[in-house]
Amino acid sequence: MDNNMNEKTTADLENLRDLIDGVDQQLLHLLRKRLDLVAQVGAVKHSAGVPIYAPQREASMLAKRRAEAQNMNVSPQLIEDILRRLMRESYLNEKDVGFKQVKQDLGHVVVVGGQGKLGQLFTQMLTLSGYKVKSIDKNDWQDANAIFDGAGLVIVTVPINVTCDVIREKLTQLPSNCILADLTSIKEKPLAAMLAAHKGPVVGLHPMFGPDVGSLAKQVVVVCHGRQPEAYQWLLQQIEIWGARIVEAEAERHDNAMQLVQAMRHFSTFVYGLNLCKEEADIDNLLQFSSPIYRLELAMVGRLFAQDPELYADIIFAQQGSQHAISDYLDNYRDALAMLKSGNRQEFVTQFQRVAKWFGDFAPQFQHESRAMLQSVNDMKTG
Repeated sequence: MDNNMNEKTTADLENLRDLIDGVDQQLLHLLRKRLDLVAQVGAVKHSAGVPIYAPQREASMLAKRRAEAQNMNVSPQLIEDILRRLMRESYLNEKDVGFKQVKQDLGHVVVVGGQGKLGQLFTQMLTLSGYKVKSIDKNDWQDANAIFDGAGLVIVTVPINVTCDVIREKLTQLPSNCILADLTSIKEKPLAAMLAAHKGPVVGLHPMFGPDVGSLAKQVVVVCHGRQPEAYQWLLQQIEIWGARIVEAEAERHDNAMQLVQAMRHFSTFVYGLNLCKEEADIDNLLQFSSPIYRLELAMVGRLFAQDPELYADIIFAQQGSQHAISDYLDNYRDALAMLKSGNRQEFVTQFQRVAKWFGDFAPQFQHESRAMLQSVNDMKTG
């Protein structure tokens, strides 16, 4: 009797698994069909110069699919997760089609520091858009006159600590109508140096992403206007076609924000990693006892130390003002530590509530956003 039941159970399971396999095959064919349709959409977008990222269309589509999933008794979050993953794949593939060239009479582009990772990324994007791009690096300055002759756009992407020197010493004889731009993560001093060195159009750009991004879709590029914005408006349009979002800011306001967004955050991460190292923490052991949120935090720390130390030294040391922001952070840490040592639990709760009130509606918004990221981390951990 038991053997017959076991055989029947096994047969039932195999039958159901076969049916699931069949559904999975159908899903694969549907995914392939969707990717093909998206590729056709991408081709139309590129020929028309439409940005690859359409936030309103995406939000509307996700809202409709979530509502439809709810009606079918399917988790709305599940369908959103699947669609967002599909869209990321689509954005990665769309750039392979190329992009519409906004400025067809530009002349060539020169990327100063084109062999660097960020320089290579912008060279790739400009080339995919039909522009002729030349590179000049530290060993090429003997050919500078020939390289810059006829240039319509010069982009400076060299280490922060030498950016102003390169601009002042090497870029004073550009064609008068040439656009001079930089990609530095601080803006006030490089922008002033460009305005002094070049009498033509000048603009400061800060790509708020690393060179390892697969696509510029949903990325942010900060623009600090310098001179003759009408001359480089096409460049901003080109960047938007690549999928990035343009955020305009005054150079001083940008640099003040970067003291918190970049310098303090990177320095804090550096100290966290330094402390783990000095404590000789066993990372394998930490991961075994890590919740998804701590694993994500640890991943962000490890990510920093997988990159170029010179780059992060430049970011942290570039602005004297960042020392004040970091010092304030240290003072707050000391105060919080004193509260902990005194055992003042109620004061902790009071300060916690104060900060929560300051965050306001952003707190639940960030909770929602982080939940999706944490699920991805959990999937990675158990996959």
